[in-house]
Amino acid sequence: MDTITIKDLGVLCKIGVPDEERSKPQRLLITIEMSGDFSRAAQSDDIAHTINYYDVSRRITQLCATESFKLIERLADEIARILLGEFGAAQATVEVKKFILSNARHVSFRLSRAR
Repeated sequence: MDTITIKDLGVLCKIGVPDEERSKPQRLLITIEMSGDFSRAAQSDDIAHTINYYDVSRRITQLCATESFKLIERLADEIARILLGEFGAAQATVEVKKFILSNARHVSFRLSRAR
């Protein structure tokens, strides 16, 4: 299986359990791994035979800009559903990093889903 990775995509998202935390967007870093058989793309050099990572980055940025989430677990799950359903990935791994604890570099959640 082949993998396309977008590492630490910076987005702004209204996220957090308390309403006050969700009142303004927070910076998140999202890492996305999309797996599948991309051998046709490698041979043809045609973007139609792969997942367009630019389109993925725009879709995820748009999701974060327009939706509100309480949990990073829910956001990661929604992103995985988009990667599998809209972009045709055979498997998707998503990690969301949130910078909420002042005494830690970040808090993160990682999940993997497959069709």
